[in-house]
Amino acid sequence: MSTPFSADAVEAIKRHMNDDHSDDALIIVRGLGGRPEAKTAVTTDVDAEAITFTIDGGERVRVPWGETITERAQVRKAVVMLYREACGKLGLPIRGEH
Repeated sequence: MSTPFSADAVEAIKRHMNDDHSDDALIIVRGLGGRPEAKTAVTTDVDAEAITFTIDGGERVRVPWGETITERAQVRKAVVMLYREACGKLGLPIRGEH
């Protein structure tokens, strides 16, 4: 699990996901992480290959990006793609702009 991101960048991404997109994280875990019963999802790591969540206070679930990410700016687009794909798998409408 290599990361092209500095520790500060990883912390900023995690903080943003947890503060502003916790509902989206849960949808990603339920739709793409193989945990449709999850009640909570906290973003706990980000690297070049995947985003990792801790669900329901303990289990770690890693969801691959689908392609290797080399720059921080790619993370937003990758998360939006995961969110949209997860909504499709779960039969949920995609909420407005992300």
